[in-house]
Amino acid sequence: MLLSKVNRRKAGRFVPVVLAGLILAACSTPQAPQTPPVNLQGPQTGSSAFYLQQMQHSSDDSKTDWQLLAIRALINEGKVADAGKQLSALPQSLTATQQQELSLLKAQYAVSTHNSVAAMQALKTTDISQLSADQKNRYYSTVIAATGSQPTLETVRAYIARQPLLTNGAEQQKNIDATWQALRTIPQQQSSNFMINANENVLQGWLDLLGVYERSNSDQDALKAGVKDWQTRYPDNPAAAHLPVGLLQSMNMTPASTNTIALLLPLTGPAAVFSQAIEQGFEDARNGVLAQNNGAVNTAPVGSANAPISAMSPAPTTTAPTNGSSNGATETNAASGAAVSPSATSLPGTPTQAPVSTANAAPAATPPATATPVTSGAGIQAAPANNQAQIKVYDTNSQPVAQLLQQAQSDGATLVVGPLLKENVQSVATAQTPLNILALNEPDGLQNHPNMCYFALSPEDEARDAANHMWAQNKRMPLLLVPSNNYGNRVAVAFTQQWQKLGGGQVDEQTFGSVADLKARINSNSGISMTGTPVTLPSASTSSSAVSVAGMTFDAPQTAPASSGTASGPIDSVYIVASQSELALLKPMITMSTGSRSTIALYASSRSAQSGAGPDFRLEMDGLQFSDIPLLSGANPALMQQAVAKFNNDYSLARLYAMGVDAWTLANHFSQLRQSSSYQINGNTGILSASQNCVINRTLSWNQYSHGEIVPVH
Repeated sequence: MLLSKVNRRKAGRFVPVVLAGLILAACSTPQAPQTPPVNLQGPQTGSSAFYLQQMQHSSDDSKTDWQLLAIRALINEGKVADAGKQLSALPQSLTATQQQELSLLKAQYAVSTHNSVAAMQALKTTDISQLSADQKNRYYSTVIAATGSQPTLETVRAYIARQPLLTNGAEQQKNIDATWQALRTIPQQQSSNFMINANENVLQGWLDLLGVYERSNSDQDALKAGVKDWQTRYPDNPAAAHLPVGLLQSMNMTPASTNTIALLLPLTGPAAVFSQAIEQGFEDARNGVLAQNNGAVNTAPVGSANAPISAMSPAPTTTAPTNGSSNGATETNAASGAAVSPSATSLPGTPTQAPVSTANAAPAATPPATATPVTSGAGIQAAPANNQAQIKVYDTNSQPVAQLLQQAQSDGATLVVGPLLKENVQSVATAQTPLNILALNEPDGLQNHPNMCYFALSPEDEARDAANHMWAQNKRMPLLLVPSNNYGNRVAVAFTQQWQKLGGGQVDEQTFGSVADLKARINSNSGISMTGTPVTLPSASTSSSAVSVAGMTFDAPQTAPASSGTASGPIDSVYIVASQSELALLKPMITMSTGSRSTIALYASSRSAQSGAGPDFRLEMDGLQFSDIPLLSGANPALMQQAVAKFNNDYSLARLYAMGVDAWTLANHFSQLRQSSSYQINGNTGILSASQNCVINRTLSWNQYSHGEIVPVH
């Protein structure tokens, strides 16, 4: 009896030991690693290294999912080359969900390699209805990135579609601000012709808000009232509750005083003829002549007795001041009687314009793009007339600029427009003055001054716009054809700097000499080889002693022959900076070398857009695109015809006249330009906006020769 109790007691002690042993044995048995679940349609939560590791340890269907996640992470981390290798290594057989993700990744990869066309093509294969919220956000963000350099209607639609996908208030406000910026960047002639669907109420609201702004931005009270009414009409628009920051800045900004404006120009010397055209445009804008008779202005040429350059105080009537004058200033006031402006007189040693009378005036030449006008005159946004504003004109050749600034301040000026010549702008930039200054050129070594903005019609400015335009058209291997002189070098450097800023690589150039040299090359059947040498970028900008405004220069051509080297790849585009007579020779020479069926796209600067472009020339230039200011591209046909006639068909002076008109508008919006990077003006010389250091950028109009006609490039 005792023995059985003992055995039972021992067995009871043995059971826990056995159980413990079994538990320990189970723990020591190797277990397969637990792979976390794959969420291909969710947000990225790991690094590329983590996803690649998971991919290597997976042997089931999830391996491809991990690889796709790794590609997404590699793109986001900027490891584009590695992402490309993984894209090439993907298996051919994919599920529907994997195929949708692959389309997104191909688009994102194309954007990261600066191939916007390929990105949009990849997105077209994506079924948006099958995407998750996170994937939709990426889809619309990729559309925005692919079209960001030149926003379109699709860009705006992407911003609108992305708005409800954002949950963070700061991100939503940022998206609203970006939507507004995109709308403001699109040329007005395009946005005013948008075709939208009947159910796009949010888009319609945005376009109506843009219309309110464009009609009223020169009058803050009217702008505030218009926006308030818009908010009532579109209560469901995201911007109704949270207005764009750029719009709020325009509504609440204190404008700079323009009661008395000092206009600093070289009224004597070689550049006097330029000053005459600028002052004419400035005065016409101030007096409201541009809004009268559908934009018609007096057509008497500068230099004739009938030219209404300004309406000046009757006593005294002044001619061009000399170095012996007290301050070189002439006051103009619209309320006083008419007289001849000092800058209207014919100056010795400068070009003069033949008078145009109503009896025997030569008809105004048809400017390049008038065959198909872009918009009506309403497309030009100008500052309102202010007949009470006093304009005091100072000759920068009469005294040092620093003394003229002191004199202008003593005379009660609150804002200065000018000077024009680069060396004078350099002096103003280093002067200590409380006056707001809208300089009409850019100095070397720009610095940020809170009271200065820079507005120039420079060949460099046009070259940068050409780089933007060609990049937006997906050109990646440009060749520059430029004159073999300092002017051509400056254009080449400006183009290349902007090209590389956009993400492009090496830019090749080929230079050419005189018209006689080009004719000799044609006679020898040499043509133009589609090769060049790389543009050499200077370590620092070098100054030029030449007068250069509106694409005009006095630099003497160099005699060095055109260079010929090895291009870095197949040329897909050529940017030509040439006069009309030079272009008439260069275009056939290019065709001679490439053949009539060549796919190389040709672009030209406004230097070739002059009067006398007859039907033969237009047919010869077929397919070539060229840039010019909106005034000479059909944006305001009535004003354009009057301006061209005023300057006896001299397009260069017509451009300077437009510069004067826009200088008035910019002066009246000086505060907005200084304080808001999103502020934009649809001007006569381009779409104007201020970049770093308040340098006014100009987006030009682009036109194309097509079957003997000239049509706008959309």
